[in-house]
Amino acid sequence: MRDYDDPRYKQFRQAVRKRDKGCRWPGCKCKKKIQVHHIMKWYDYPTLRYVVTNGICLCKKHHNLTRGKEMIYAPMFMRIINAL
Repeated sequence: MRDYDDPRYKQFRQAVRKRDKGCRWPGCKCKKKIQVHHIMKWYDYPTLRYVVTNGICLCKKHHNLTRGKEMIYAPMFMRIINAL
């Protein structure tokens, strides 16, 4: 279970938000209702939980779209992150 007060988790989220500055979904310009998404699932990849390159900012709409389909979108998100 995530502890949103954990300093490591706060630092991870802040770093991803600072890097991305809004939703990184291709073509989306949304800067509101931004959520930090773990590219490789929190539960399945505990060693990547606080690795900034395992995070990407998505607006609420696109974050909801990816839930349960993380492995489908992971290659696209990794390309986006690696292109920064």
